Amino acid sequence: MIFARFAIAAVLLLSGGAFTASASEADRVDARFEVFGLAGLHVLTNRTSVAEAGNQYAIAMDLDTRGLASVFVDLTSHSEANGALAGETLRPEAYRADVRRNSVDRHYGLDYQGDGTVINSSTPSSAKNLLLVAAQQVRGSVDQLTAYLLLERQLASRGTCGLVVSVFDGSGLYNLRFTDINRDLLTADGHQNFAGPAQLCEVVREEIAANPNKNEDTYRRGKIWYARLVAGDRMIPVRMEFDTAFGGVKGYLAELRG
Repeated sequence: MIFARFAIAAVLLLSGGAFTASASEADRVDARFEVFGLAGLHVLTNRTSVAEAGNQYAIAMDLDTRGLASVFVDLTSHSEANGALAGETLRPEAYRADVRRNSVDRHYGLDYQGDGTVINSSTPSSAKNLLLVAAQQVRGSVDQLTAYLLLERQLASRGTCGLVVSVFDGSGLYNLRFTDINRDLLTADGHQNFAGPAQLCEVVREEIAANPNKNEDTYRRGKIWYARLVAGDRMIPVRMEFDTAFGGVKGYLAELRG
């Protein structure tokens, strides 16, 4: 999930190592995920926090490549999203991401208006990588962090993955199509001690306006296992598998607080 935007869009939930949990603020959950690639090589660490207070939510995510992966793709990323909670609906207000990939810096910025309009203030690495989309195309879309939080909340309330979300992240416009596969009983493996029931979802990325920078190609399809690990209105991803241009990648939840 990290060799490219894959790191930003999907690594959202990965990690490995022994699973641990400890108490934290009641309205905030912090998670650490570890991602592994070919031959079990450790390629990425993801740290994500989700906080809810009153009718507001805030998400923050940090990504860093690890080990030999840094030789091929040296990436660090910090992204944030915040917005309003309205029942099962999330209304994003702002999204920001600062990405450094192989010494090239990119900034993504989106602001959301009450009528569904999205204001894009992103600055690509060069003019040739500028993504041109019509305002009507991105109206009503959400950022990628909010998209996965929508799924987690729906799973907790309705027990189904069935959801299609229009996503615009400043570098690409696409649909994320989530569907149910089955209920699964996970067992411990070499990267994670967690064992228990989980809901298995498939996610397919359907491009509408693709990023012109082919170096940022991301996953097209993946599987995510979700479990009810914390009290409240969210399911938590515990394992993931994604097919990428660099081969298969697996992620595991390693630490959870909250």
